[in-house]
Formats: sequence, structure tokens, C-alpha cells
Amino acid sequence: MIAAEKRFTAKDYVEVTVHFKCNLKCVHCMIEGTMDWLRPETDEQLGRILARNARERRWKALTLTGSEVTLRPDLPQLARAARDHGFEHVRIQTHGVRLADRSYCRELVEAGIDEYFVSVTAADSETHDAITGVDGAFDKTLTGLENLDAFDHVATLTNTVITERSYRQLPLVVERLHHLRQLAQMEFWTYWPMRENDDKDLIPSHLDVLPYLQRAIVAARGYGRSVEVKNFPECLLGEDHDALDNAQPQLIIDPEFWPEFMRNGFHQCVHRDYCASPTCLGLNSAYINKYGWHADLLVPFPKER
Repeated sequence: MIAAEKRFTAKDYVEVTVHFKCNLKCVHCMIEGTMDWLRPETDEQLGRILARNARERRWKALTLTGSEVTLRPDLPQLARAARDHGFEHVRIQTHGVRLADRSYCRELVEAGIDEYFVSVTAADSETHDAITGVDGAFDKTLTGLENLDAFDHVATLTNTVITERSYRQLPLVVERLHHLRQLAQMEFWTYWPMRENDDKDLIPSHLDVLPYLQRAIVAARGYGRSVEVKNFPECLLGEDHDALDNAQPQLIIDPEFWPEFMRNGFHQCVHRDYCASPTCLGLNSAYINKYGWHADLLVPFPKER
């Protein structure tokens, strides 16, 4: 299946963390242990970023992120300010629950938010709600995506975190969302625990995930979606290796986040010194401590590539 042309390029975006509260309790939440003390960017700090873009046109798009930004009552005002300062697109990262309110959804769109990066953890309410810890979350998220589908100039993207509890549903997620007209891109992010060990037993083996992930990639592309896979060994993906894209926008976040993030220990691989892959993150510490190095299965890309 031929990959859809990329519509979203990481270098065009800047991500700003503006809120660190959430009303779901996702078992795989990367920042669950830091939400209580990470500091969001202040209005003054955000203002300086907007002013810089007005002067320099440094970025084309702004992503408002953190935990659940729809809990900020002034989110529409932030979007309007971004548009006024030269951002061509404004995106929010969200679990989508509040978007089930059609009037609120329209308010955000009219304020200038034209891209929605929505977390969909599974293909059915039972699994999704168990992962998110809130009954009814799946139905509201799906309704939110369907509400966004009414706006022709809006783009939606979905993110499904690959865990032991979700990986078997990856192809089913693609099928469950196939009716969405505005769904431009589907992303599949391999879980990492922000620590050296998988204390929650959420990391699945890449070998178990692979057939489900490949089926999801092929199915999503069949519906004309662009696909991005994050934090999965490129060589294991075979003919689908072009789906791997670990590029990230510039992230503006509390500097105290980075020591915690570095505990993941990315870029570990027995072939690291001579593999020519420009994008693969290899394995992380928690994965290696659970499953080992897969030295006999990982294959380095040749230098001439």
C-alpha cells in the first residue's frame, strides 16, 4: 500500500504546555507522576512565544498541550491570540471527551482551532473506558470526533498508545474510525513508562505487537490516512518501515520534565554503532530489562542507505 503524502511536518510546529490537569485516569499516562508539580507556561511566557512568531514567522502552527487543555476555560481566547500572531494552524492535544458537546466543539473551531490530536486507546467502550478509568469516555470521544467531522476545514488526527492492554485492537481501531471524513492521520505510539522498569506490566513485546501493528498500518493507508509509528524498531517493520517517524516539534515545557524523561534511556541497540537508520530510537531501558536485546532479531540498516 502506497503511503499517503505527509500533511503535517514536525518542524512547522511548536508545542506549548499550558495545562497540567486531566479528568481521565489513563493507566499508561506518561506524566501521571509529574502532573502535580510540573508548571505550565504562564500567560506571559506564551505571550512571548506568540510575539516571536508575529515578528519572525518562525512556525506555521501551534499545538496547545500539557494534560487536558480543554479544561482551560480560556482555551478559545488562547487560540484567537495565536491566530492573531501569525499562526496558520492551531492544534490541541486532547482525549476528546468535551468535544462531545457540540456547542463547545463549534466554539473551539470558530476560535481558530483547526487541528485536533485525539487519543483513542481502543476500539470499544469496554476496553477504552477500562484503560482511561472513566465510564463513558469512549462514547464521548467518538461523538467528539464525529462532531468535528461536520467542519470541512478541520483536520483530526488520532493517537493510540500501544500497551499490553491495547495492541490487539490496533486494526480494530482503524476499522472503528473508518467512517470519519476529516481523519487525516493515525498515529501509534509505543508505550514507555518514564522509568527504568515496567512496574505496571504495560510494555508488550515488539514481536507480539508487530502483526497487529502492520495490519493497522495497511488498513489505515487503505482508507487514505497518513500513518506515523513512534518508538518501534524500524528494522522490525519490514516493508512498512517508512511509517516510522520519531520527529517531534519543538516542545516548550517545564525544564524539570527532562531529567524524568531521560530515565527512559532511549537509543539502546546492539547495532547502534553501525546501523544507518536516521530515525530509529532503538530500545529503551524498561523494554530491555523486560525482554532483553533481541540481538538475533534486530537487523542494522546498511550504511549505503
